[in-house]
Amino acid sequence: MSDNDTQKIRDIVDVLGGIGNVYAVEPCVTRLRFEVVDPTIVDASRLRQPLCFGASVVGTAVQVIVGPAADRLADSFSEVFGATPNGS
Repeated sequence: MSDNDTQKIRDIVDVLGGIGNVYAVEPCVTRLRFEVVDPTIVDASRLRQPLCFGASVVGTAVQVIVGPAADRLADSFSEVFGATPNGS
């Protein structure tokens, strides 16, 4: 895990309202699919470059487009926050 990956996943989780607001995350080719507890505290305006390529927020589902780094960032999520990407 690179320092850049560590900082990026911390920044993404911060934009999503903090680790307490993240229920689950799953990598999907070029995206990280998050489930959040309270979508009203997600700062969607910050989900753009340079943090990510864009995002979609629909209900409690947040898809963050990160390019081919999705799997690596999901691994970083597990290492940084001590949780598996699927929420368990």
